[in-house]
Amino acid sequence: MDEWNELKVQLTNLSEFIDLAAMEGDENLLSEITSEITNLITNIEGLEFKNMLSGKDDSKNAILTIHSGAGGTESQDWAEMLMRMYLRWAEGRRYKTTIVDLLEGDGAGIKSATIEIIGDHAFGYLKAEIGVHRLVRISPFDSNKRRHTSFASVFAIPEIDDEIEIDINPADLRIDTYRSGGKGGQNVNKVETAVRITHIPSGLVAACQSERSQIQNKTNAMKLLKSKLYQVEREKLEAEQDELEKNKLKIEWGSQIRSYVFHPYNMVKDHRTNVETSDVQGVMDGAIDNFIKSFLLQFSNG
Repeated sequence: MDEWNELKVQLTNLSEFIDLAAMEGDENLLSEITSEITNLITNIEGLEFKNMLSGKDDSKNAILTIHSGAGGTESQDWAEMLMRMYLRWAEGRRYKTTIVDLLEGDGAGIKSATIEIIGDHAFGYLKAEIGVHRLVRISPFDSNKRRHTSFASVFAIPEIDDEIEIDINPADLRIDTYRSGGKGGQNVNKVETAVRITHIPSGLVAACQSERSQIQNKTNAMKLLKSKLYQVEREKLEAEQDELEKNKLKIEWGSQIRSYVFHPYNMVKDHRTNVETSDVQGVMDGAIDNFIKSFLLQFSNG
């Protein structure tokens, strides 16, 4: 409310300043008035921005998961392109990222990836990316140079902190170790340092292979599992309160939220907001803030 009241004072002062300039007929004040208006608009947009990121978990770090769709190598390559896009976006915001689990594709790309993204309001932003992402391009894997359509799904959950307690019965867990599938230090592919934890009652699975130590991987996998369980419980509560369905869009194959067209023209279009751009390369390099902000302004519960 303090910021809102400050904006009201700023608007009142500006209105009086404009009236005074009009009475005096002083056109020399026009540039100063224009500057003040621009400043006021910026402050209003900033307050709107804070409002759309005021959800319960918006301020938290995010756990982003990407899965390739049907289509083998094509979709796996697309999933890897999306992973790079989000890593570049996070880098631009100076967020810290860790690829905690990665399942490489058959020959190219990735089948899935789980990324921990640490930064102010990371989940608040990335909840706008949840859904199916569609790519249309001339396939680099097709010797006949035909146009292909590929799909990949993106999902984000808030990373819970130590202040939130999630009770897990150790008897409900199955813990498996395996050799890491990625490139890394001398222990990789020699020692079973990777850890996969299955919560038997819910069927939820969390895995981590980013650390060299099995103990560290187990700790991180448990943190991921707790975040998933927390998200499930929160969604149940919201459904009971009839909050979940207010602005929730279906996340399923065939209901893509955004299309990335590389051929026969260049365009990225968000089907929820109709925001689009021809700067395909910029988007793939992480320039997705315009899509995120437009979605949050229209659909955020606040």
